[in-house]
Amino acid sequence: MESTYLSFEELVIWQEGMKICYQVYDSLMDCLDYGLKNQMERSAVSIPSNISEGYELSSDRAFIRHLYIAKGSSGELRTQLYIAIRQKYIPQNTGNEMIDQLKKLSSMIQKFITARRQRNATAFLKKTLFFLF
Repeated sequence: MESTYLSFEELVIWQEGMKICYQVYDSLMDCLDYGLKNQMERSAVSIPSNISEGYELSSDRAFIRHLYIAKGSSGELRTQLYIAIRQKYIPQNTGNEMIDQLKKLSSMIQKFITARRQRNATAFLKKTLFFLF
């Protein structure tokens, strides 16, 4: 029998988060500002990590909470990228590409949150209507 279980690795938002994470590590390989480098790497790792952790908890409420954390880390990383570009730790074109990718990812995560919430609301409504009739 074929399983319908999807793993978090199959989620496009997780895949995109991983791509950005790899880009951050690659871009900062020679960076000597260890404080900013460490914070940027931690923010980058947080995005796909929270997506996968929330997904594995098998609770919509927990998953949505972790998606918000991932979205917040995306905003945090964008801010750090602006600093890294300004300090010339990352070439401007590379940094701007990552910022654009993070904006897109943040939008994708928000749409995922909205869809998940809508799914929960629909399920609740169906249960309520079934109980009433």
